[in-house]
Amino acid sequence: MADREEFLEHMQENLTAVVRPYQQQQNRRQRMADFVKQCVRCAGRNDFFQLDELLKSKMAQDVEEEMGLKDGAEFLEQLRIYADEQVERYRIQFIEDLTTLAREAELPIEIDFPRIGVLKGIEGEIDFAQRKTTINKKVLKSVDPKRIITALRRVKQQLYDRPYDPQAFIDKLYDVYAEILKKEDREMGESVAMQQLYLEYVLSLQSRAFFQDMDKGRFRGYSLDQFAVDIWRYFQAGTGGTSEGYAVQLRPGRNRALWLIDSDGERRQITTIAFQK
Repeated sequence: MADREEFLEHMQENLTAVVRPYQQQQNRRQRMADFVKQCVRCAGRNDFFQLDELLKSKMAQDVEEEMGLKDGAEFLEQLRIYADEQVERYRIQFIEDLTTLAREAELPIEIDFPRIGVLKGIEGEIDFAQRKTTINKKVLKSVDPKRIITALRRVKQQLYDRPYDPQAFIDKLYDVYAEILKKEDREMGESVAMQQLYLEYVLSLQSRAFFQDMDKGRFRGYSLDQFAVDIWRYFQAGTGGTSEGYAVQLRPGRNRALWLIDSDGERRQITTIAFQK
């Protein structure tokens, strides 16, 4: 009984080993056939973005080199040329449409394809292949110009279209900075880590009710994007310093740094901040 079971198990293993290469070849050919069918479907609905992506893949190269599919290589190449032309044509039209819609929405857009920008602190990148647009690290699963402009307007409203007083902002920032130095028994004018200042500044914006009952209190959000824009708007306003005559100093670096916008309007990693006379 044991010998029979051992024999049958041995035969099963051997036959499986024999058929495995054949099955792998069958699976490979099926994947190629499915790939060609997918190309046909994309061509049928004029989805040239997806078609362009497919025809630039490793699978397309494998299909063209497959002996049984060599007759299709010429057709795939013709489709590749067509998809390239359509993508380029759409890219040009896309830029024109985006520019027109931005002008109608009164957005001062700048396009350096695939990158786009509206105002300092509002940046995006368009990825046709993945059908997505990234705006300030948030992903919009679309390359529709109308949806992109709508998203850009929403970000602009969040970051720019709210009450803002540059003098009040820098005075508040100074108060937080001074409080940190006081707690740490340090001298005025010494540098404070930018991450620490940002965290303390966010906490300073919260209501007393929030600290008394954090479960019921409402947290007032203040994003890093908003912080970067507010600092830029302070520099742009030319206020000149705090009400007490202190000027802000931002120092670039990587240690405990934040990406902010400096006085030149450049996005940089800022590691420390100080207020000095």
